[in-house]
Amino acid sequence: MLRQRHQRTAPLHAVPLAICVGVTVVGLVVLMLVAVGIGSVSVPLGDTWRIVISHLTGREPGGDLVFDQIVWDFRVPRVLLAALCGAGLAVAGVLLQALVDNPLAEPYVLGLVPGASVGAVVVITVGAGAVGGVSVSFAAFAGAMIAGGLVFALGQQQGRLAPTRLVLSGVAVGYVFLAVTSYLQLKASPSDLRRVMFWLLGSVAGAQWDQLGLVAAVILVSTCALLLTGRRLNAMVTGDETATALGVDVRKLRIGLLTVAALLTGTVSGVAGGVSFVGLLIPHVVRLAFGVDHRRVLPLSALVGAGYLVLVDLLSRTVDSPNELPIGIFTAAFGAPFLLWLMRRNKSVAAGP
Repeated sequence: MLRQRHQRTAPLHAVPLAICVGVTVVGLVVLMLVAVGIGSVSVPLGDTWRIVISHLTGREPGGDLVFDQIVWDFRVPRVLLAALCGAGLAVAGVLLQALVDNPLAEPYVLGLVPGASVGAVVVITVGAGAVGGVSVSFAAFAGAMIAGGLVFALGQQQGRLAPTRLVLSGVAVGYVFLAVTSYLQLKASPSDLRRVMFWLLGSVAGAQWDQLGLVAAVILVSTCALLLTGRRLNAMVTGDETATALGVDVRKLRIGLLTVAALLTGTVSGVAGGVSFVGLLIPHVVRLAFGVDHRRVLPLSALVGAGYLVLVDLLSRTVDSPNELPIGIFTAAFGAPFLLWLMRRNKSVAAGP
């Protein structure tokens, strides 16, 4: 069980949650300000702070108008979108790992990201007009929700969601969607293929202010609502029988968790593409550092995930500046070694529940 696998080391588990959240929020804000100032054109931290505060308070920013445009029109939306997407994927990972009581569960493994990929690639390769004029973002969201529905339908056994069956269903559905995506790539033109590959690896380079409202609403409302389920999540990972004895409707809770995880994944994939490993890596890091209580894991995973993807996006646009690399390259480069270390550290992770 997740509780048993991570209870050995949690050096900050005794630190009050309010202090942990406060310190993490401060660190996230500082990181975001630094990320806003760094790029192909660097903006001093003082100017970055002044521009952001002036816009938030409605005052005239003054100073260099080029800096103002770079900071407020391009980098602030991008950094905010990266933070929102990191938080959403991390929370989705927490939900899915609790849902199936398997530390390897994450949006990609359960077929949600492959489903989103099919939706987006269809629009990119055949054109929006051929699919009713829908956007890439909406198609990706729809694909993730369809994949979630299929996994839900196939993951039931005798009218109940079976954790092991959910994982197997997710893997199977994911491979089917990956096959469809591969076929569409073979049929794509060279220009479309480059766009497809960049989308599949993830990017927040096209972030705009008008994108943030809906994404922020979905992720913030979902995360805040989930904070109320911390006790029930703690009960569920102790086993279905124990959770039921404690008054938890396990079937209803699993349906709700899968729905919210699909919603979060679809929302993020719709604006950032197929970002992998965030939902796997961040919940583990938080549990190892802060303990396994979901009342701590959920908010801290959201904050740490936000900071992690802001940092990854910063690397994606500075490592090979002025060129930009997909953020999925870095999340995979960091996530895969962590997974191998985790498996080596605890053989029960590789064995599953």
